[in-house]
Amino acid sequence: MPSSLDLPIRSATETALAHGINPDRCDILQNGNTLVLRLTETLVARVVQDKEGPRQGTAWFARENAIAHHLTTHGAPVIPLHPDLPPGPHQHLGYPINFWQYVTAINTPPAPQAIGSTLHHCHHILSTFPEPLPKLAIFTESLRILQTRNDFPSPTRQLLQSHLTTSLEILSTFPHQPLHGDAHMGNLMNTTIGLLWTDWEDTFSGPVEWDLASVIWNAQILDNDHPTVETILSAYRHAGGHIDPTALHHSLIARAAVMSAWYPILYPNPNPERKAKLQARIDWLQQLPASSS
Repeated sequence: MPSSLDLPIRSATETALAHGINPDRCDILQNGNTLVLRLTETLVARVVQDKEGPRQGTAWFARENAIAHHLTTHGAPVIPLHPDLPPGPHQHLGYPINFWQYVTAINTPPAPQAIGSTLHHCHHILSTFPEPLPKLAIFTESLRILQTRNDFPSPTRQLLQSHLTTSLEILSTFPHQPLHGDAHMGNLMNTTIGLLWTDWEDTFSGPVEWDLASVIWNAQILDNDHPTVETILSAYRHAGGHIDPTALHHSLIARAAVMSAWYPILYPNPNPERKAKLQARIDWLQQLPASSS
């Protein structure tokens, strides 16, 4: 029987071959909604496997590539697109694909100060990105998911929709610029060439506080690690960034609601740890005073 990975792997390898690159390996670095493959010493392919998911086509992939190219050419601390292929996005056998430079991760945890300063560096370069981006796209996308799927009991779904709608209205009044969109710790790699941000597929226009809320949410809400949170935020300010406390507060609320809405899509069969994290987000939203929403 063919493996479920045969077609997405074939889509990546055949695309590389079509551009004169002969894959000499096929190391699976990640296997989820997105399949990440190392095909040569320097070439990594990301293949979207969830062809029936909420994101169809390649428009959002094109935004990611344009943002990554802009960041790379201006010296931002990011994993670059691979220089030996056109930026794309590519599509083959129905699978959207893009190609990245392989970097070597190290086990040392990122220093909180470096997290804040590198995020500001990215924001500074993102502020000059010339193309328009959808405003608060993950908010409207998450509301649409909640409206079209039945992953939660009605009271929970209404809770998430209410918080998202209120945060969308409030955050629409703050200054917007291009953002990472999903700036959590899993999208930050400590490597032999420094701390690098990756995975720009959720990029959109919004307040910078959204990215900050994304990177501090676990430390602040789940872990009560306030020294780490304060170091990240202080480093961001020291690098030249401004943080509005109201925008950050509503970004933290929206982050909890967005992640909850996406959890059943990202983790259709969650392990006990993931179930507990989802419930912690919902519990936190439920205990917020009415004035917070």
